[in-house]
Amino acid sequence: MRFITLLLALALGTMSLSAQENIITPAPVRVQGGICVDDYCAPAEPFDFRQTLNLNISGAESADAERLEAAVSAAGLNFKRVKRHAKSGFLSINIFSECMEQEDGYVILTYPYGVDITAKSAAGAFYALQSVRQMVEAGDWQTGVILDYPRFGYRGVLIDVSRHFRSMDFLKRQIDMMARLKMNRLHLHLTDAAGWRMEIDSYPRLTSYAAWRTPATWKEWWQGGRQHVDEGTEGAYGGYYTKEELRDLVAYAADRYITIIPEIEMPGHSDEVLATYPELKCTHSPEFQGELCIGKEATFEMMQAILDEVIEVFPSEYIHIGGDEASKDNWKLCEDCQRRMREEGLESVEELQSYMIERMERYLNERGRQIIGWDEILQGGLAPNATVMSWRGEEGGIAAAEAGHDAIMSPHAYCYIDAPQDAPYSQPESIGGYLPLEKVYSYDPAPETMDKKVARHITGVQANLWAEYIVEDSHYEHMLWPRAIAVAEIGWSARQNMNFEDFRPRAVKIVDRMIEEGYTPFDLKNEIGNRPESKSDIEHLARGKKVTYIYPSFYYYPKYGAEGDITLTDGKRGTWTYADNRWQGFLGRGGVDVIIDLDEIQTIHSISADFMQICGPGVFMPCLVEIAVSADGENYTKIADIEHEIVVDELPSFKSFGWKGETEARYIRYKAHRSRYSGFLFVDEIIVR
Repeated sequence: MRFITLLLALALGTMSLSAQENIITPAPVRVQGGICVDDYCAPAEPFDFRQTLNLNISGAESADAERLEAAVSAAGLNFKRVKRHAKSGFLSINIFSECMEQEDGYVILTYPYGVDITAKSAAGAFYALQSVRQMVEAGDWQTGVILDYPRFGYRGVLIDVSRHFRSMDFLKRQIDMMARLKMNRLHLHLTDAAGWRMEIDSYPRLTSYAAWRTPATWKEWWQGGRQHVDEGTEGAYGGYYTKEELRDLVAYAADRYITIIPEIEMPGHSDEVLATYPELKCTHSPEFQGELCIGKEATFEMMQAILDEVIEVFPSEYIHIGGDEASKDNWKLCEDCQRRMREEGLESVEELQSYMIERMERYLNERGRQIIGWDEILQGGLAPNATVMSWRGEEGGIAAAEAGHDAIMSPHAYCYIDAPQDAPYSQPESIGGYLPLEKVYSYDPAPETMDKKVARHITGVQANLWAEYIVEDSHYEHMLWPRAIAVAEIGWSARQNMNFEDFRPRAVKIVDRMIEEGYTPFDLKNEIGNRPESKSDIEHLARGKKVTYIYPSFYYYPKYGAEGDITLTDGKRGTWTYADNRWQGFLGRGGVDVIIDLDEIQTIHSISADFMQICGPGVFMPCLVEIAVSADGENYTKIADIEHEIVVDELPSFKSFGWKGETEARYIRYKAHRSRYSGFLFVDEIIVR
């Protein structure tokens, strides 16, 4: 049967996913209903998966055989283990490394009288059984052939346990769901300012002090004194994982062919370390310091000792060392850091950070491990063997790949799933923005237009779920699923087999099943969708007309310039997020101050513009809007003064500021004033009727 399977797999080149309706997520490479072997041919027909199957596993190590048997059981199949391939009623799993070139690939041949699964690896066989499980759950297992293998080797999710602590049971539940979707990396964000979560014997205060805080929520803690407290203090919130708990979690994940990658943040995001061991601060003493002092040798002694203990617990090839968002300002003022720069011939603080990253890399390389870091580790020169996780966009990942380094794509615009996934007013408090399932699904980490030399270094994709605003486990699952389902398909499926119209109903079914099993995902079938105003262009008197930005008001902020000078009259309304290239953002002292030229005097009955407010990231409504009109562009008559009292709240809101009446004018001056709150004004379109 091994070689029949191989020949069939190689013969599948012309088969397409559309040969029959796909019910498997992530979408397989090829599916063919019906089967022919030698002189035997059978059309597609239901396979009786309720029978007791004779399970035979060959070519697998004993530990893998036990894992695969557990996966057969989890798939809902009745079976008995047999030593040889049965003649009928069989489920034969064969690990055969030469069956195909693609790593972790598999072929499932379903006959009316039994099933052959051939896989390149035990992981591939496990993934085949996840496809089997989905067919069983759907009650629709057909005879035929499935050929499948992953597009990328790295298919991950980041879970942030620093900002709000999660139990082992919670983590295992997410691992279970990741495994069912053929994901294979869990990036565990163990350390950050809000709490240290891993037991470290050599520095016990990291868990007896840096793991605990008051108050409980990150938001209150961050806006308050940012105090850590001793374990056992009344009202203390936090927690940490013992080494034994983490070893158990590692083994649990490994049984599902998932590797846990621990992250130990350095040199930034280290507030909790410095609060506990202040001798590692830079020499000057601002109230808060978040960056380790690179000038002190004690910093390296501590980080190396911590990494030694991390290596003892986590067998993963890669250790994530952070490297992001270090302000570097402290290093410019620190005597120790400046001395280090002189001694090492470093010309900038960027090179100082690179010095630390390279030193940590050498330390880990000597112990058989590799590093991953956020894309800021490119600054000052990339460590020789580092893998870059690109989060601020794709540029960091592409730059790393061009230099011959591997990169994992995790761009904020598509993969940061801490933003609301539906109409923000309907969702729990979050960091703001809007990232629906469809946009996540649209992401391609290595499009055909990418240079092939670059694309081969793009090794995978990852969804990141930061927990600043996510207190409850139920809220975390709500944010994670179903968007992580989309990332699973991005990481696994061939691009030509991806279609959102096909994917969405499959995701709805997965979500419904998750709800039945006690998970708390976002209920996709009741999705509200994008802001109604954004769904179609709007016609009005000012559409396409020239907009002049008045000095001394500053022009729109470059990062949020949208389509430039045409934005406010291009006929496109904003979505739920200011990062959609439709809302235009203003940060200057004067707020919004523009003049629209209608080309000729016209009768006007209304002038209005929409603004948004999302207090978390500092986006506020205007406190005053002034509207004036002119026939000649020199002499203006004010027709509206609209005052607004700013109320700081948690949920995003949208409001139109406008005038109605009747007037004759060619020029319109629209001026929106920033409030006493320091932040952005965002406006999408000035509508004139």
